[in-house]
Amino acid sequence: MRFHVWISVLLVVTLAGAAGCRKHAETAKGDPLLTAYDTEVDWTDAQHVIPLSYEQAQGKRIFYQQCVWCHADATPAGPSNRSNLTPVPPLLNDGATLNAESDEYMLNIVTLGGTAMGKSAMMPPYGRMLSTGEIRSVIAFARAIAQPSYQPPARAGSQYSAK
Repeated sequence: MRFHVWISVLLVVTLAGAAGCRKHAETAKGDPLLTAYDTEVDWTDAQHVIPLSYEQAQGKRIFYQQCVWCHADATPAGPSNRSNLTPVPPLLNDGATLNAESDEYMLNIVTLGGTAMGKSAMMPPYGRMLSTGEIRSVIAFARAIAQPSYQPPARAGSQYSAK
């Protein structure tokens, strides 16, 4: 009789433990921040945190090393140089401006610089400093933090287009 009681108790404890694990796993799937590689605080709403994939996180790292000085209002060291430039470059999260540009166009302007693409000569070419993969990561980061949110086009733009 004791043996049957022990088996029953063991079975109940095992089933309760399994049910607890399953419930925890379901909660983890629902929250994108729990599966994010990194996060970025929304520049327009400090209460909102944006989950980043690995590629986007790599873009964030490069952005804060190379691009933050001109494409953000604040840097890790204080105010940016953005307001001293003419024309004033867009913020990296400026979806109203950057969402209209194709990934290939953005790749070209970062790689070749503003002059080569008919834009500001203040935008230097990064093609010899950054790899194509690193530039694509910065673009992925820009897409992740864009306000309004980025919606991919139905058809990709040409990499040779000037716009």
